[in-house]
Amino acid sequence: MLASDLTNFIEQDHLALDAFVKGDPEPLKDLYSRRDDVIIANPFGPPAKGWEKAAATMERAATNYRDGEATGFERLSEYATADLGYIIE
Repeated sequence: MLASDLTNFIEQDHLALDAFVKGDPEPLKDLYSRRDDVIIANPFGPPAKGWEKAAATMERAATNYRDGEATGFERLSEYATADLGYIIE
């Protein structure tokens, strides 16, 4: 993964999170893997494994928000290689 690819993904993620806190989970769901090994964990329930459960979890979690706004992100760590990219915010 190129650093520019990671930067573009982070921008997409931030926009998706802004939509999420307005109650729309779809942009965030678009960023997730559809594989059976995808896992999501959030404060509104136990971790969910597999695309169907992960998607349902995001949909349920988004119902807790309406008219929200993502006001900022604090980047603690960022790393990218040809095979892997991650951030911690």
